[in-house]
This record gives sequence, C-alpha cells and structure tokens, in this order.
Amino acid sequence: MNETTAAALFAGNRTALAAYRGAHFGWSVEGRVGTITLDRPERKNPLTFESYAELRDLFRQLAYATDVKAVVIHGAGGNFCSGGDVHDIIAPLVDLPMPELLMFTRMTGDLVKAMRHCPQPVIAAVDGVCAGAGAIMAMASDLRYGTARSKLAFLFTRVGLAGCDMGACALLPRIIGQGRAAELLFTGRPASGEEAHAWGFYNRLCDPDELVGHAQTLARELASGPTFAHGITKKMLHQEWNMGIDEAIESEAQAQAICMATQDFGRAYRAFAAKTRPEFEGD
Repeated sequence: MNETTAAALFAGNRTALAAYRGAHFGWSVEGRVGTITLDRPERKNPLTFESYAELRDLFRQLAYATDVKAVVIHGAGGNFCSGGDVHDIIAPLVDLPMPELLMFTRMTGDLVKAMRHCPQPVIAAVDGVCAGAGAIMAMASDLRYGTARSKLAFLFTRVGLAGCDMGACALLPRIIGQGRAAELLFTGRPASGEEAHAWGFYNRLCDPDELVGHAQTLARELASGPTFAHGITKKMLHQEWNMGIDEAIESEAQAQAICMATQDFGRAYRAFAAKTRPEFEGD
C-alpha cells in the first residue's frame, strides 16, 4: 500500500458525527461534546438487542470522530438505565441455544470494549435506577456523576446469572475495591448514591436538576483541553492494569514523548511564556 492509498483510507475513516441520528437512543453534538440520551423513560430506559448493538457501533465510530472530544451518557425521565429489557431480551434468551447465547454475551461485552477503547473521556450522569447493564455502562465510563437518590445495582444473581458480566469482575474491584465489589456482585443489592460516592464509584454527587449540566460542563472543560493527550491518558489508564511498574514507567515515557511532539505542547508553552490561557486544538 503506497502513502497516497493509506492517506485516502485514513481520510475515509475520519468522520463528523454531528449529523448522526440514533435509532434507539438520542444523540446530539454541541461544543465538541457528544451526548447520548437513553430515551425510554416509561420503562426506565432499558436496553434491547438493537440498542446494545447501536451503542457499540457508535462508540467504535467515535475513534474516528473529528467533532467529538468528550461524551456524556445519561437517561431520560429521572432514571439512568434499568438494564436489559425483561421482555425484549431476557425472555428470548431463555430459549436460545448455547452458540447464540455466546454471540449475545460477546456482543454486550463488545460495548464495554468500545467504551474503553474510544479516545474520548466518557462521563456517565447517573440519576435514579442504574441497574444491570446500566450499572455496567456507568462502570465502563471514565468518570461518573451521581445523585443522592441514584440506586446502583448489579442484578445478575437476581436472575440466576453470575456477577461476572461484561467485565464487572475486572473493572468494579478496581473502582471500589475487591470486598465491596464482591458484596454488590454476589448479593445484587442496590447501593445508594451516598454509599456509592463514599466507595469511590461516583466522582461527585449533584442535585438531580443540575446533574446533566454539571456533567456537560466537565465534558466541555475536557473537550477544550489537549484532547490528543487526554486520549493517551485514557489508553494508559486502561493498558497499565496489566503492567509491572517498570513496564508502566517505560510505556509512560514513550507516551509522554509522543505528546511532547504535538502542537498542543508548543501552544501550552507559548501561552505560558505570554501569560495567556492556551487554546488547545487536539493536534
């Protein structure tokens, strides 16, 4: 493949997502912040086979987005997400053969992978019910804002399944600790907003009426920063779980050297020298 062909292929992958219209959830882009709205409030915003797949595909596309530098995900109607829809998902799963069950569980896991691997920081704004797969999506986000009335519950054992769903046994202990994660995953009991905040699941608690606004303010702040470097930070936070200290230090040396070659690094220095605020452009 010559350089011209490679450049054309890369250019073809890059895309603006402002015009994207979600078929199974709301999507908007404003000020380089993409907002996902889980929008089935009459059922507390459950997921379906189709919404799982569409969310996975959108997060995969975000790796090539030119106009989205941070993402907020929230639910309509005072709840975040009640998990997989009992009638649309759980009922059909009861009758599926093993190969198709495995196709489904791999597809749901691919949503978490896509969230973890997209370069944009993902902020979950969690109010009300945050259960099952909804709790997983909040867990897979990079930052989480909650409310005192939020109810976090990993309900899998309540329906006869293991707590090890969509990466929960790997991710949740790293956020709140092994013992606390074990309690939630074994019992399926809900954790209140105050409890989840005290355990470190939520970065902060907000008034319900101000929750999404605070999350979007944080997203705009991140989107106005050195977004290429933010993507590197996210990648290293993910990759270094499986590294020893020496390997992590070397990987961070290489990552930081890459960031030092960006235009944003030069912009920051020139702004500092001029005693002005840097205007980052993500390159």
